[in-house]
Amino acid sequence: MKFKFKAKTYSGEYKEGIINASSRELATTILQKNNLLPISIQGEEPESDFLKAFLKYYDRVTEKELVIFFRQLAILIEARVPIVVSLSAINEQTTNKYFVKVIQEMINDIEDGMSFSGSMEKHKDVFSNLSINIIKAGEASGNLKKSVDYVAENIEKNYTLASRVKSALIYPALVLLVFFIIGFLVVSFIIPKLTGIIKEMNADVPWYTTVVIVVGDFMAVYWWAIALVIIAFIGAFFYYLNTEEGKKEWDQIKIKLPIVGPIFRYVYITRFAENLSVLLTGGIPIIRALTIVSSVINNVVFENIFLAAAEEVKRGGNMSTILKKSSDIPPMVTHMVKIGEESGQIDSVLGHIARFYDQETEVMTKNLATLLEPLLMIFIGVAVGFMAFAILMPIYNIAGQIK
Repeated sequence: MKFKFKAKTYSGEYKEGIINASSRELATTILQKNNLLPISIQGEEPESDFLKAFLKYYDRVTEKELVIFFRQLAILIEARVPIVVSLSAINEQTTNKYFVKVIQEMINDIEDGMSFSGSMEKHKDVFSNLSINIIKAGEASGNLKKSVDYVAENIEKNYTLASRVKSALIYPALVLLVFFIIGFLVVSFIIPKLTGIIKEMNADVPWYTTVVIVVGDFMAVYWWAIALVIIAFIGAFFYYLNTEEGKKEWDQIKIKLPIVGPIFRYVYITRFAENLSVLLTGGIPIIRALTIVSSVINNVVFENIFLAAAEEVKRGGNMSTILKKSSDIPPMVTHMVKIGEESGQIDSVLGHIARFYDQETEVMTKNLATLLEPLLMIFIGVAVGFMAFAILMPIYNIAGQIK
C-alpha cells in the first residue's frame, strides 16, 4: 500500500513523497529509521491505487529493460564516459517511450546538479529502494561502476527467480482456464440441445444424467448472470488484495498454502539473503540494509520479521535472535546467519544462503510442473468422460430400445 508523507529531517529540512508499506505504523517506522520525523502520513485510496495501476499498465519499465540499462551504463562508466553522456547514449537506443521520458528527466536533473541516485529517487515507480541505495553507496565510495553492476545482477537474479515460479504455475492455470471456458460453453449451449432428445423420448435417466441436464438448463438460461458473478468476484478479490488488510491476509495465506507455500517462502528467503548480501557488500550499515530489504521483499509477514531484526540489531542484539523466533524462517538460515555474525562474514554467508535456496526453488518448481501436468490431464479426462457418459449413455439406451 502507498502512503503520502510529509516529514522533517533532524536538521529541519522539509521532505515529502510516497512510501510503500503494509500499514501506517510500518510507514512511520520506516521514516523514523531513515532519520525522518513524520508530520503527516496519509494512505492513498485503494481505488486510486488500483486505477493508477490499471491505467499505467503500459507506462512501466520491465526488469529486462532495467538489466539492459544498468549493464550498458556499467560498460560506459568503465570506459570513463561522463554520466550524462552515458545516459544520453542509452536513451537513444531505448524503445520504451515511458523509459525514454524517465531517462531524459534524469539527465535534466543531473545537469542541474543532482546526483545520479537523487535523479533515480524521483522515479520510484521505475527504480526500487534497493537499487537507489546501492547506487548511493557506490557514489559515496567512489566506485559507481561496481554498484551499477551489482544493481544489474540483482535485478536479473530477482527476475529469474520470479519468472521460474510464474512459469511453473502459468501453464496449469492457462489449461484450467481454457478447460473451464470450453466446459462453460459446452454445458450452456451444446448439452441443452442433446438433452432435448432425451426429454422428447420421455426416457428414464440415471441421477448423474439428471444433474447434468439440470445444470445445463440453468446455465443455458442464466449464463449471463453466472458470467457477471464470476467477473464481480474476481474484481472484488483484486480490490480486497489492494487494501491493507487484504494484502496482509493474502501474504499470510500464500506462504501457508500446500505444495506452493514452501516455494513462495523460499523465494522470499532467497530475495532477503541476496538483497541483504548485496547491500552489506556495498558498504550499507546493517540496520539500514535490513530496513531497505523489508521494503522491497513484497510480503508483509517477512517484512515484519526483517524490521523486527533491524530493531534487535539497533538495541545491540543479533539478527539471528529474531529469525530464530519465526516459524517461517528455516533453522538452517538461522544457524548460518548466526555463524556469519560470529565470524564477521555475514555478507558472504548470506550469499551462500541465497545460492542454496535459489537452487532449492528451481528444483521445487520443476517438481511442481512435473506433478501438475499429469494431474491436470487426469482431472480433465475424468470431467470430460463424466459429461460424455452422462449424456451419451441414455441416448444409446434409447437407440437400443428403438431397434
